Amino acid sequence: MKKIIFLSVLWICAYQLAYFQNDQSEKSKKYQETLIKEYSTRESSPLDSADFVKFSSLPFFPINMNFYVEAAFKRTPKEKKFKMKTSTERTPVYRKYGEIIFIIKGSEYKLNVYQNIELSKKKEFKKYLFLPFTDLTTGEETYGGGRYLDLEIPKTKTIFIDFNQAYNPYCAYNHGYSCPVPPPENFLNIRVEAGVKEGIIYKVNND
Repeated sequence: MKKIIFLSVLWICAYQLAYFQNDQSEKSKKYQETLIKEYSTRESSPLDSADFVKFSSLPFFPINMNFYVEAAFKRTPKEKKFKMKTSTERTPVYRKYGEIIFIIKGSEYKLNVYQNIELSKKKEFKKYLFLPFTDLTTGEETYGGGRYLDLEIPKTKTIFIDFNQAYNPYCAYNHGYSCPVPPPENFLNIRVEAGVKEGIIYKVNND
């Protein structure tokens, strides 16, 4: 009897996990679709005119739930403000807001999350956290200047990170932008095969 109950509990847990992962996978898919729509709309697209007229889509890694992780969040309140390097001479002021520690494929990793001082003064960005990073795909399958994730300040000591929603800075598509460069300490010694890849997908020319 106990064995039957135990197996039933395992089955329920497995079902719940599968349902949760499928739900999150759909959210990641919708995020990517929204990003493509943004790039397809002239008013919101970072593409220059030449690329915009030929734009069809963005290339993504297949959605991979191994790169959706629950991370421990550690607040670092005594950090000093600093000027973050960008692709231009612009140096916006940031503060390290905290650290996230997580496990992917059995190994532990740590990244810093940052808060833009000027943006944090605006109501709509008060809870916004910035996560720039590089990994072993950087400069190969993904943009050489690294990728970004947008997060919100968590209410607890944990935070969920979905690398399937990693996106490129606008500089990857248009040199007219000034983009933050991920600090060296935000390098992940792993291939993050999730999120957007480098480049764009052009429309097929049927002429």
